[in-house]
Amino acid sequence: MSTTRIDETHDPKLTSWVESANESATDFPIQNLPFGRFREATDLDWRIGVAIGDQVLDLRKAGLVQTHEMNRLMRLRPQTRGELRSALSKGLSKGSAQQTKWRDALVPMARAQMGLPCQIGDYTDFYVGIHHATAVGKQFRPDNPLLPNYKWVPIGYHGRASTVNVSGHAFPRPSGQIKGPQDEVPRLGSSQRLDIELEIGIFIGRPNAQGQPIPITEAEDHVFGLALFNDWSARDIQAWEYQPLGPFLAKNFASTVSPWIVTLEALAPFRRPFTRPAGDPQPLPYLDSTQLRDHGAFDIALEVWLQTEAMRKSSAAGDRISRSNFADAAYWTVAQLVTHHTVNGCSLSNGDLFGSGTLSGPRPEQAGSLLELTEGGKRPITLSNGEQRTFLQDGDAVTLRGHCKRAGFRRIGFGSCMATVLPAGSQAATPLTDTDDDDE
Repeated sequence: MSTTRIDETHDPKLTSWVESANESATDFPIQNLPFGRFREATDLDWRIGVAIGDQVLDLRKAGLVQTHEMNRLMRLRPQTRGELRSALSKGLSKGSAQQTKWRDALVPMARAQMGLPCQIGDYTDFYVGIHHATAVGKQFRPDNPLLPNYKWVPIGYHGRASTVNVSGHAFPRPSGQIKGPQDEVPRLGSSQRLDIELEIGIFIGRPNAQGQPIPITEAEDHVFGLALFNDWSARDIQAWEYQPLGPFLAKNFASTVSPWIVTLEALAPFRRPFTRPAGDPQPLPYLDSTQLRDHGAFDIALEVWLQTEAMRKSSAAGDRISRSNFADAAYWTVAQLVTHHTVNGCSLSNGDLFGSGTLSGPRPEQAGSLLELTEGGKRPITLSNGEQRTFLQDGDAVTLRGHCKRAGFRRIGFGSCMATVLPAGSQAATPLTDTDDDDE
């Protein structure tokens, strides 16, 4: 598969004439080249851009595409995507003949307003984090935390695409029906157990026809790339409503995605073999392949940062409260999610988004949610300024970060995925997205 091939675009010695891309701390060296949608203050339409250092390359202005529609680009076949990546790499390399022409197609990130990476049609949230599933299950079923189907079938539910927002937005604390353990009847109120969910977002590029499942050996050909994703949860609303049909208002009030899609081609050096713990059942044949076992997992280091309103007022950056890794946390792979989603004949559409589910590591301090970090609110965490948290308070800003690092290759990153909690009933402060997009 082209998405697993390591080639000249991954060469760690490769440098760019965009000098900021050569800095060791950048998320966006020339070896990355993630895609996103941006515009400047005077623009009406979104443009397709590629991140390079602290700049955005306008692909249409550079003459690389003839469209401003990201979804159309995402439908490209893997071979054509690889050719585009190669052209970008050569044109942005130091000494390139394209330097003079392409310099005029650069926009400083500080001047670019980022939109959703693409037009999102449908959103499915999975539950691949086995350590998260186990930790949460123990709070309700200490002797049997995982339900019998967990190790056999990728669990998921249909989410709400209309409330997926790009990094940088703010959203009001959700309200819904809540019934505490001592309450005789439920009441309508604002959630007091608002939580984070550290996830990876998976963007579908190529669709499949209804009734035609995607084989596991072809699944990644339908994936354009990955992003950071926070699927916020109202745990008190969730506890009352989730039986018998699962998540509803506790999940669909807001989700946050980072603006840059890191392609599978860029992630080729950072794959790991996919293995199951000894004694666990092996995947059913439709969810298994030699390719999957050889390099089906992605080694992505993940972090959660929390900045309270008091920290922000004192110009403190906030605290890192958790870190984990996609490969260590996920019991199911990206390819398995695609194949299982379509095995019944379900059609995926260009621009569909999958959430991985909460990606907690095996140790308590690697939890990807406050529900785990605080043991359901029983053990508050203490922050560097002395404040404590069980769940999120108004004014809290949560930022997810992710990067890939491996000896012999250049470190690449995902940028950040950030949003701020507003008081219940507030007006959501959301960057303009597709509601005023005349291009789609």
